[in-house]
Amino acid sequence: MTRLSNKTINKFNEKDLKSKIQESKSELAKLKVDAAKGTLRKESGKLKPLRHDIARMLTRLTEMKKEK
Repeated sequence: MTRLSNKTINKFNEKDLKSKIQESKSELAKLKVDAAKGTLRKESGKLKPLRHDIARMLTRLTEMKKEK
């Protein structure tokens, strides 16, 4: 998964944003399991950016709810 910019995140509607968050969280869980096993080599640099992307999407979702 590639990094998501704020411009891209702002283009999503609420439904798409929720599905993207779920997808990202499942990928993060998979990476965490691999890290715990010790089999995470090349993807070790993906954990932090993925967490930041999830946080940005959750922030945008909260902003959308406040606008309603």
